[in-house]
Amino acid sequence: MKTMKSKLAVALMAAGLSFSAAAADITVAYDADPVSLDPHEQLSGGTLQMSHMVFDPLVRYTQKLDFEPRLAEKWERVDDTTFRFQLRKGVKFHSGNELTADDVVWTFERLKDSPDFKAIFEPYEKMVKVDDYTVELVSKGAYPLVLQTATYIFPMDSKFYSGKTEDGKDKAEVVKHGNSFASTNVSGTGPFIVTQREQGVKVTFERFGDYWDKDTGNVDKLTLVPIKEDATRVAALLSGDVDMIAPVAPNDHKRVKGAKNVDLVTLPGTRIITFQMNQNSNEALKDVRVRQAIVHAINNEGIVKKIMKGFATVAGQQGPEGYAGYEADLVPRYDLKKAKELMKEAGYENGFTLTMMAPNNRYVNDAKIAQAAAAMLSKIGIKVDLKTMPKAQYWPEFDKCAADMLMIGWHSDTEDSANFSEFLTMTRDETTGKGQYNCGHYSNAEVDKLVNASNVETDPAKRAEMLQKVEATLYNEAAFVPLHWQNLAWGAKSNVDIAPIVNAMNFPYFGDLVVK
Repeated sequence: MKTMKSKLAVALMAAGLSFSAAAADITVAYDADPVSLDPHEQLSGGTLQMSHMVFDPLVRYTQKLDFEPRLAEKWERVDDTTFRFQLRKGVKFHSGNELTADDVVWTFERLKDSPDFKAIFEPYEKMVKVDDYTVELVSKGAYPLVLQTATYIFPMDSKFYSGKTEDGKDKAEVVKHGNSFASTNVSGTGPFIVTQREQGVKVTFERFGDYWDKDTGNVDKLTLVPIKEDATRVAALLSGDVDMIAPVAPNDHKRVKGAKNVDLVTLPGTRIITFQMNQNSNEALKDVRVRQAIVHAINNEGIVKKIMKGFATVAGQQGPEGYAGYEADLVPRYDLKKAKELMKEAGYENGFTLTMMAPNNRYVNDAKIAQAAAAMLSKIGIKVDLKTMPKAQYWPEFDKCAADMLMIGWHSDTEDSANFSEFLTMTRDETTGKGQYNCGHYSNAEVDKLVNASNVETDPAKRAEMLQKVEATLYNEAAFVPLHWQNLAWGAKSNVDIAPIVNAMNFPYFGDLVVK
């Protein structure tokens, strides 16, 4: 306990925090802070969480995964390929500039150039300004997921981000893991402005006085503090030093539930946790039998039971039940005997060595899961050299596909199973952005064809059939190692009413938060 308190004290003192919070002044402890202020630099949960705080989307999801208007007041389908959005009038950016259709079109063009986001917007031909407060989104063909993708359009302040920096760089450029203007400066329309940011220490947000939505929460100041250790985060909440934490690790649920004046809020999640098998870095992984052996050797049911304490759903495929493409027959397949037979059949009876990489503060129990997987692979003769690291260091290494097996979790950007394939299992294509996070370098022309066809198929039944074929192919070819769909848990003081603002996407709408 002495060690726990000292860790907590160091984390809080490093962030310069007081040990109490006023009614509308709260501190939130997360496992990690956002790696950039640029909403288009990295397609990640941390980036989207930040975006909902300092920007606003055209539309956003409700807790029931319906759509509600934000910067777009209303919308309508004009024809098979054209969707019209009517913008709110009088919306101000943090800079004082007014939001117009020019900003929305400018943002769309930047999204199309973003390495991480371009695949989401690949189905679209263009965005057109109709007048100062009306835009039309034009797809290349009939596209069924327009509103889903509109939740990722967070209009940026085009005047603020245009021009050159003092050292002659373009203010609008998107730089992965770089020190760009947009990664360190921000002007959005969102409920909060960023007043202070120390990477890895804290980010301070204050209420934007000219925020367009007056019928929202009462938080005037929010300080986001990264505390990597699960137990230290819980200790911070239970001692009253922070007002909210996320995530609450499964081991700590009972402790939080039993605490006085503290609430535990949970939701079923749809984020798949997986390992990719890098066929470009390890010759053995090109053999489908070896990949199948690895899938059979990793006991993902055991991981969910023992490491996740049952707070996850064991996965055999990408998309969870309820998504188009889900196939009930694609079940988890732990079978150590079968795994050994496959290794022998592939000529690797004596095993081989591979490198494995995982974050240690991005997913719930990520490092523990990786350690368990490495131990399981040793039972079929595979010797694993495992490295775990904080997500700020992990993602630059992941982008280089710097290991033979790499952990990645993915929440579908469109609440639809096609999105998993677009980023994780389609053939890598820098031009379209497809396969942007496919470090397995798995490539199957039929899978690519089916996913692309599904994106212009408006008949739900036909579309589901296409995506089920995709899932079956990935399953049979062991394109990746499915582990589980991660459930979500937050803890907060009872006067911090987080139940209405959290959601399955795992980016709470802090602008709506009411502190009693």
